[in-house]
Amino acid sequence: MTMSERQIENGLIESTMLGMEDHGIFTCYLHLAFDGTGQGFGGYGLDAPVKENGEFKGRVGSAYGMDFIMEVCRVVGVEKWEDLKGKHIRADHDWGTIYRIGHIRKNLWFDPAELYERHKNTLDAMERAK
Repeated sequence: MTMSERQIENGLIESTMLGMEDHGIFTCYLHLAFDGTGQGFGGYGLDAPVKENGEFKGRVGSAYGMDFIMEVCRVVGVEKWEDLKGKHIRADHDWGTIYRIGHIRKNLWFDPAELYERHKNTLDAMERAK
């Protein structure tokens, strides 16, 4: 695969992360193993900044973040985040990005960009809150 060539490939979820990253943003990752290589899916902010009079006050959970977690579980076919490790999935990806993940056998896909578009107005309003 070249750096810009997008493909759908089967992968194994080797490990997961759900929690705060080093800048205090709540996020998650699926660490996938492909045939001879690996790649991470995630890193999206699952929370949102809170401002008061334009001043940053902290971060709070968001509906986008909850839906993100639920969609990952639904598409992979598990009821708990802890059950993701060891599951096989499909990944629509290129060398630098996993664009969406899919169930290994069913035509079920999760695309974070589509989810963001559904939640964009709410997230933008939270960002602008005074």
